[in-house]
Amino acid sequence: MDKIYDVAVIGGGHNGLVTAAYLAKAGKSVLVLEKNDVVGGAAVTEEFHPGYRNSVASYTVSLLSAKVSAELDLARHGLRIVERPVANFWPIDATRSLLMPYGFEARRDAIAAFSARDAARLADYDGTLERAANVLRGLLLKTPPNAGGGLFELLRGIAAGRGVIALALADQRVLVDLFTKSAASFLEGFFENEHVLAAFAFDGIVGTLASPYTPGTAYVLLHHCFGEVHGKSGVWGHAIGGMGAITAAMAASARAEGAAIRTGCVVAKVMDDSGRATGLQLSTGEIIKARAVAANIAPKLLVRDLLSAAAVTVDTRAAFARIETGSGTFRMNVALRELPNFTCRPGTAPAPHHGAGIVIGPTLGYLDRAYLDARRDGWSAEPIVEMLIPSTLDDSLAPPGHHVASLFVQHVQPRLPQPRSWSDPAEREAFADLVIGTVDAYAPNFRASVIARQVLSPLDLEQRFGLPDGDIFHAQLGLGQLFSARPVLGYANYRSPLKGLYFCGSGAHPGGGVTGLPGHNAAREILADFRLKRV
Repeated sequence: MDKIYDVAVIGGGHNGLVTAAYLAKAGKSVLVLEKNDVVGGAAVTEEFHPGYRNSVASYTVSLLSAKVSAELDLARHGLRIVERPVANFWPIDATRSLLMPYGFEARRDAIAAFSARDAARLADYDGTLERAANVLRGLLLKTPPNAGGGLFELLRGIAAGRGVIALALADQRVLVDLFTKSAASFLEGFFENEHVLAAFAFDGIVGTLASPYTPGTAYVLLHHCFGEVHGKSGVWGHAIGGMGAITAAMAASARAEGAAIRTGCVVAKVMDDSGRATGLQLSTGEIIKARAVAANIAPKLLVRDLLSAAAVTVDTRAAFARIETGSGTFRMNVALRELPNFTCRPGTAPAPHHGAGIVIGPTLGYLDRAYLDARRDGWSAEPIVEMLIPSTLDDSLAPPGHHVASLFVQHVQPRLPQPRSWSDPAEREAFADLVIGTVDAYAPNFRASVIARQVLSPLDLEQRFGLPDGDIFHAQLGLGQLFSARPVLGYANYRSPLKGLYFCGSGAHPGGGVTGLPGHNAAREILADFRLKRV
């Protein structure tokens, strides 16, 4: 007799592994099916040139939930995270740069070199953002109230709103501003210097195809303030061994609890009977029977590609098709024979700025032009580049004396103006050359130091990792796609239109980043339905 699993999980990315680990820990029989040859989804490490390894897509640590990490005992399963020596480094021109260290006094002093007024406003800005973040942190682990869900969902909504109602009126106003304003508009209420503004505004356009002047980018800025490393808020880190070390530890935790994991398995269809998910059909024709299915793939792709015509109504299918996707991102990994020699901070010997997040985007105008260029031409003539050199913290990634760098680049359109296409290797390589040249303009040894490179366009990100339109969050983080509206209104409680089928990936609340929280929350709801015999 064929085995019937309690839960089959589509996708072995970090949220799928978290869901599997929690379900197995609760005694459920779980099978994870990953289409690639290794688990991890977009959080994987691989050798992209002989002797050189790096995180392929996801590239840095901060948003990973401390609760998830502790409860799944990821440290015992091999995860070790080290802190960056400083937070970020912005080259400005041949002589000037902004190095943002940790600690309030050090950050204030760095800002004071550009504006005494801005330095004086830093405490107000930090306090305002932290109060807002604390309110929203309380919602990250909660299931959003479901629109149209009756009295229970109404009560859930009232409970969720209590923290907001308890705030002072001024802080309620701040929350409204954060959800509706542009990053630039919000920041200009505190700062005036163009370089200071750009430094803070960068977080508002990370993974977002938008200008810092686009309404809603203030929330994206806040989203990137939720994280911590080793209990230190606002600190960024590196997983020894790359981001794949995180998902390797998650997979080990899930297996230790009894979950089974299979790689190289492409799910072709969610099986359904009488309006309920009954399992999965693989591309080979194999049938996996399960009482419930958890989908760690983008909701837009799940409904479009894996559900039968009879599984959802035409209107529901259309609502999922309208989910806005596309983060305007392009990823590169490069092997380097030496560290970048920045004209504003000369030297190739390892220094704190080499271990920072190195951001090329010195002014709000630069960030805005990058977006406008992409809107018009398909990509930025002067792209925004965030470069990390993790081999300065982790000597397992490159040969002695050599390095690897991650380049996270914005902005590009998910689809280039016709007749151009990202499927044309010449387009990918032409933009990759432009990215290398952009860094080289600030560190003139950079181009000559590149030994090899790995290039991933938005199309590559979609085809390899299932990121629709290359969207690193599975769905954009706009106000219309947050909390009760994520992924769409009526389905915010991790339950899909098909009974027994659940959303557990970044397209569900609270959204993207390597947090593990959608997987954690989905597992809780799945277990609740098992207890109530709904599955």
